[in-house]
Amino acid sequence: MSFANAFFGAKAGISRALVVAGLGLALAGCDTMTSLNPFDRAERYTPEIIEQKPAEELYNQGLAGIESRDYQRAIESFTDLEDQYPVSDWARKALVMKAFAYYSANAYDDAIGVAQGYLRQYPGSEDAAYAQYIMAMAYYDQIPDITRDQERTQRAILAFQELIDRYPDSEYVEDAQAKLLLAYDQLAGKEMEVGRFYLNQRNYTGAINRFRNVVSEYQTTRHVEEALSRLTEAYFALGITDEAQTAAAVLGHNFPESRWYRDAYVLLESGGLEPRENRQSWISRAFADFTRGLISF
Repeated sequence: MSFANAFFGAKAGISRALVVAGLGLALAGCDTMTSLNPFDRAERYTPEIIEQKPAEELYNQGLAGIESRDYQRAIESFTDLEDQYPVSDWARKALVMKAFAYYSANAYDDAIGVAQGYLRQYPGSEDAAYAQYIMAMAYYDQIPDITRDQERTQRAILAFQELIDRYPDSEYVEDAQAKLLLAYDQLAGKEMEVGRFYLNQRNYTGAINRFRNVVSEYQTTRHVEEALSRLTEAYFALGITDEAQTAAAVLGHNFPESRWYRDAYVLLESGGLEPRENRQSWISRAFADFTRGLISF
């Protein structure tokens, strides 16, 4: 036998041995995998069949969770309803109630997100105004004090205004209008805080700009009386007596019993002046159609 024949013969024998050994390993592997397969051993695994609850039952479970203040339970029930009956009317109702459950749990960002999702899917539904109201209230309840940034106040104003504009016949409009005035009062308070700071720093131009915003944009707030008095003070300090007298005159005409009017009057009197309105002044024009309807606290 030649060397080549002997070499290839030996090689073939080794290959056959490897194949046999491989088959043995494969079979052993199959046994191992079979032993690990839970579906192949009935005595070790029994599939659990969960019976689907009716949509109405899930919805009522969610309502019961809200009533008992178990908001997590309510959210889970409404979520299960959406998952199991995604195209049903029950799912639509569950979505808006889930927004309310999040709001009730003080999870405001989640409430806003769910309410926005509802409005995207069902903008013309019977509960759309309610979803809009939940969103607005979630922003409103996060309004900070006047020393902090007022972004949430601005968002609450936009949400309430959209509710009033889009759903004017809604039962939530009256409350939205009241909350809107309070939110505007908050923004006016922020302007006053900054204006007073500028006034104390003798930055009279900066102060006037802030008080002007209150007089022009937030006339129905409780801050407008002080804003007019502060305008009298700032203009007087700059020697712009015509505007100082006009601010005091407008203040006295609209709020004759105000302590801020008394302060403005005394200030002008100290300089030998008295309130006198210039009808061409921006202050006078700003109050041309003014109607008293201030917020009381």
